[in-house]
Amino acid sequence: MAPDDTSAAASGSVRPEIDVEALARLLDGEYAGVRDLVRTNLAAHSSVLEDAERLDREAFRERVRDIAVAMAGTGQTGMGFPAAYGGGDDIGASVAAFETLAFGDLSVLVKVGVQFGLFGGAILQLGTARHHDAYLSDLVAGRLLGCFAMTETGHGSHVQALGTVARYDAAAGEFVVTTEGDAARKDYIGNAARHAELAVVFAQLEVGGEARGVHALIVRLRSGGEVVDGVEIEDDGLKMGLNGVDNGRIRFHGVRVPREALLNRFADVTPEGDYVSTIDNPDRRFFTMLGTLVQGRVCVGGAGVSVAKVALTLAVKYAVRRRQFEASPGAGERLLLDYGLHQRRLLPLLARTYALHFAQDTVRGQLHDVFSGLDDSPRTRRRLESRAAGTKALGTWHATRTVQECREACGGAGYLAVNRFAALKADSDVFTTFEGDNHVLLQLVAKGLLTDHAGEFEDLDQLGMVRYVTGLAVETVIERTSAHKLLERVRDLLPGGDQWDREAGLLDSEYQLAMLRYREEHMLGGLARRLKAGVDKGRDPGEVFSSVQDHVIALAHAHMERLVLESFVDACEALPADGNKVALGLLCDLYALSAIEADRAWFMEHGRLTVQRSKAISREVNDLCRRVRPLAVDLVDAWRVPPPLLRAPDLLG
Repeated sequence: MAPDDTSAAASGSVRPEIDVEALARLLDGEYAGVRDLVRTNLAAHSSVLEDAERLDREAFRERVRDIAVAMAGTGQTGMGFPAAYGGGDDIGASVAAFETLAFGDLSVLVKVGVQFGLFGGAILQLGTARHHDAYLSDLVAGRLLGCFAMTETGHGSHVQALGTVARYDAAAGEFVVTTEGDAARKDYIGNAARHAELAVVFAQLEVGGEARGVHALIVRLRSGGEVVDGVEIEDDGLKMGLNGVDNGRIRFHGVRVPREALLNRFADVTPEGDYVSTIDNPDRRFFTMLGTLVQGRVCVGGAGVSVAKVALTLAVKYAVRRRQFEASPGAGERLLLDYGLHQRRLLPLLARTYALHFAQDTVRGQLHDVFSGLDDSPRTRRRLESRAAGTKALGTWHATRTVQECREACGGAGYLAVNRFAALKADSDVFTTFEGDNHVLLQLVAKGLLTDHAGEFEDLDQLGMVRYVTGLAVETVIERTSAHKLLERVRDLLPGGDQWDREAGLLDSEYQLAMLRYREEHMLGGLARRLKAGVDKGRDPGEVFSSVQDHVIALAHAHMERLVLESFVDACEALPADGNKVALGLLCDLYALSAIEADRAWFMEHGRLTVQRSKAISREVNDLCRRVRPLAVDLVDAWRVPPPLLRAPDLLG
């Protein structure tokens, strides 16, 4: 019997026939044409993978810039901009293009993200017609390069505390931009060290001596390739990876820009020096402004999933070539992927990658609906911001974990630079920090759950959120969770009621979802009670929140795993009855049961798993791995990573 058939036979199941082309079309979805354009461009510029290793840093930066500009010429990078300025009028397509671009060199990806996502996106979303007319056509075409200057040495995620100041000089009709101390220097800014001509600078606005909070302005950095007077730029130096991106530090020494440089979609300053805004509340105005930039988080999360796809494609294909150890005398050495341990290492990651792919489809669709005006209510925007934050965290952590596991699974060959893992590991590691530290983002997710995305959500800082939750919200949260009702639903799904040691029902998606929902709702109610108990005892709200941050992160993680499973289940249920549906059903079960198994201690502590049932889940995970094993190559082929990007001769032959 061929090695590919042993696993299916051992499990007593019939191997489903996968139609790889049909599965690829399903995964590419409505943006298949966009993704194929990106794949074509990636293949055309695949030599950049070698350039990253042979060129010095300055030459490689120039190579990356040239590729980004060349891709702009194909229309790939402008999908999200208005057609009037050379774009494609399709936010969803722009995200799909970015996700696919992550199959290739990640310096190119980040260069494109900075130029067209951050710099271009800020002008598009925060500016008005005067800015669009002045900059977007050249920006979309790649003729005008810029950067997004938000992060400072002293502040990253806490944007409201930035130290750069823009003071309005009414007599001159200009803003004066100043870096107030080293902590206020703009830092780690992509495109700044070499190529950016303009910067979108986030600064504390002062008008008539009154502080108006953080706003964004367009500030010139270079003219004719030379840094302008008043601007000081320093190269951040060699990084762990992404050395094709010119990150730099910027200081402003009284740089003057015209009044019209203020990106004024949400607030403006009149020539006379009057501050005007349609949003009276400064906190709401700030969060509304930041909310328009959520596309970056959606893009980075999707890029993380694509990185995992590349790593798994390499590791799975290697595992069906490489042989190691004889199973029995004279039988010959076995393929790596025929070993149960190797299946356990790779195939749950394969299942999770598929799950996150469908979760990314969901959040991309929500983003498109909001920014296309199909559904842009404040509540919908809040839910999008929360989901984007959580999906980004899970997707980028998954990339980091998957790259490491796949590198190890490829042994010494995986350590050679030619086999891509060196670059994948070095270049994707910072994704967990891009667009917000993952732990900070998960606190945003939990904040939304605790306030149920109420209208007060956008007005509250951390302490205000704690006070709100411990007041009115806590009773609503506790009542809403109604964990005991969900427990009854879990029991209803299990044959035998309270006999939790029965194996039947483990592959029922309703059971799997009920388990994840129970965990989430139990954690939500428990966190609300802890917050309330701490404040009721007279403790400082900030200290109370700090003391329960482990529960906050656990809740947000549980919430996101539930949403990911729901997206996967919905995608499977929508498919016609064929081999592809069966195969995806196996992956969905493997993802769900692996998630439960990974947190079995919590489920056992809270009475949802007996020892017997916990063991049954592990047996089922092992069996699912055996059943997925003969499908693994087809499943990674359906991602359609362009062959020139895999190179890896030691792994793929």
